[in-house]
Amino acid sequence: MESMNNIREELRQPALDLHELIPDVMKGFAAMSSAAMHAGELSSATKELLALVIAVTRECDGCIVAHARGAAREGAMNGGPGTVWGPRALRTFDEAVAAKR
Repeated sequence: MESMNNIREELRQPALDLHELIPDVMKGFAAMSSAAMHAGELSSATKELLALVIAVTRECDGCIVAHARGAAREGAMNGGPGTVWGPRALRTFDEAVAAKR
C-alpha cells in the first residue's frame, strides 16, 4: 500500500468533485458516519478499530487511511506494542489461511 499521504492526496480532488456533484448525498453520508462513530454502547475508539478491520478485509486503501487516522485520534492505537503484536497477528492469520488450503 502507498503511504497515507499519497493516498489522501490521490483521493482529495475526486472527493471534492463528488461533493460538488452530489452535495446533499455527501452531507447525508457525513452525518450518518458521524452518528455511527459517536460513542454509545461502544467507544469511538472501538468503532474506529472495527471500521479499520473492515477496511482491511475489503482492501479499501482510502478507508484504511481514514480509519487508521481515526483510531489514532481516538487513542486506540498505541504505537510500540502494536508494532510487535500486529505482525504476530498477521503471521497467525497467514498460518491459518495456509492451513485451510
